[in-house]
Amino acid sequence: MNSMNGRERILAHLARQSVDRLPLMPITMMFAVDQIGGKYGDYARNHRVLVEAQLRTAEKFAFDYVSVISDPGREAADCGAKVQFFENQPPAIVETEARLADKVELARLRIPDPLGGGRMTDRVAGVALLKERVRGDRLIEGWVEGPCAEAADLRGINTLMTDFFDDPAFVRDLFEFVVTMELRFARSQVEAGIDLMGVGDAAASLVGPQIYEELVWPYEKKLVDGLHALGTKVRLHICGNTRRILPGMGRLGCEIVDLDYPSPLSEGRAAMGPDQVLLGNINPVQVLKEGTPESVTAAIAECHRQAGPRYVVGAGCEVPRGTPEANLRALTEYAQSHRP
Repeated sequence: MNSMNGRERILAHLARQSVDRLPLMPITMMFAVDQIGGKYGDYARNHRVLVEAQLRTAEKFAFDYVSVISDPGREAADCGAKVQFFENQPPAIVETEARLADKVELARLRIPDPLGGGRMTDRVAGVALLKERVRGDRLIEGWVEGPCAEAADLRGINTLMTDFFDDPAFVRDLFEFVVTMELRFARSQVEAGIDLMGVGDAAASLVGPQIYEELVWPYEKKLVDGLHALGTKVRLHICGNTRRILPGMGRLGCEIVDLDYPSPLSEGRAAMGPDQVLLGNINPVQVLKEGTPESVTAAIAECHRQAGPRYVVGAGCEVPRGTPEANLRALTEYAQSHRP
């Protein structure tokens, strides 16, 4: 049992096999690039910088996985959206010049080739390089945007929220486009060597349960089923307060569901049943960045207690830049000293 590597540990845990300790899968992006003294603008645009930062961070803190997550603007950029880049901050989609500000544009929009040399291609190259470098020791996570998040990136978040009421047929067409595009992007990442696909659908936490069930959930389900058909496992990450949509999230059939800190793991467990693997969900800023190793340990122990044995150690969302190393090590030490 003690000879398990990170990849074996996560896969065994997901398969309900016994493991030597809890898997450790915190999301790191800005924190990761700071470990190599790099700039975030380079991390987002150059897969070699991303890979170096992910490997250094995973080795330093004994993470069980590495990920190609960087920012939500890759697919949108390849669709022609205007993305603003910064030297040492994440790229931002220019909301005032949304790619689909005019709905008519959707009919003209073509799905970009994930291997066509754009930002998606850079992510696929990151997967391939991680595969070469980790040699099976750590699990490799790919990343795609979920239907609600990507639609918001293409249409503008505020406009999409009114579309739900004004033109649900357009929303369905847009979600259909997004799911088809993301599955094409996912296939390229699967072929490059991922073990698990992260799906970020942040905007889904902004809609009420009725709109979620009627309009968002069916397309999340179509995406998750499509990913499973490609032969990959799925980790769902919806930032923010998801308390009103927890039952639906549990019915998607994802191998791992991340819960952000506003959604208690006890509620997630109650809504999703005993078998769903939950990940999270200490407050990334208040507890992980601004707390002490002792308060981090206490908080993650409480998460584990609420989640029960089907649990993976991580924060509610990204480990913030500037988090004290001792605080992140407290997460590592908890995972290493506890079994599910």
